[in-house]
Amino acid sequence: MSRHSRLQRQVLSLYRELLRAGRGKPGAEARVRAEFRQHACLPRSDVLRIEYLYRRGKRQLQLLRSGHAVATGAFVRLRAATEEPRCAEAPGTPPKDGDSLKNPPDSMGLPETPPEGR
Repeated sequence: MSRHSRLQRQVLSLYRELLRAGRGKPGAEARVRAEFRQHACLPRSDVLRIEYLYRRGKRQLQLLRSGHAVATGAFVRLRAATEEPRCAEAPGTPPKDGDSLKNPPDSMGLPETPPEGR
């Protein structure tokens, strides 16, 4: 088995730190696991994206440790346990199921929700 690269060791360390910081906070551990699983299939060669996600995780760790965070939540629907995990798509990539015409992605790559009453 080959040794992990420096970046891989940093990401694994961040994962453990986030899990420790999330203990006792409702939803935190599940959120951390789901977020890491979502991005687990990124290719090793996508270093810029991995470093971006690492920095984002470090900021979230600071927030969890600050004491102001009581619980964590998500604004996305979590997949059922029976569904197979999919690789995270790049921001701005339209969905493959044809919803791109109904809900085009916004600047963050998330589908826009239609306004109520229209």
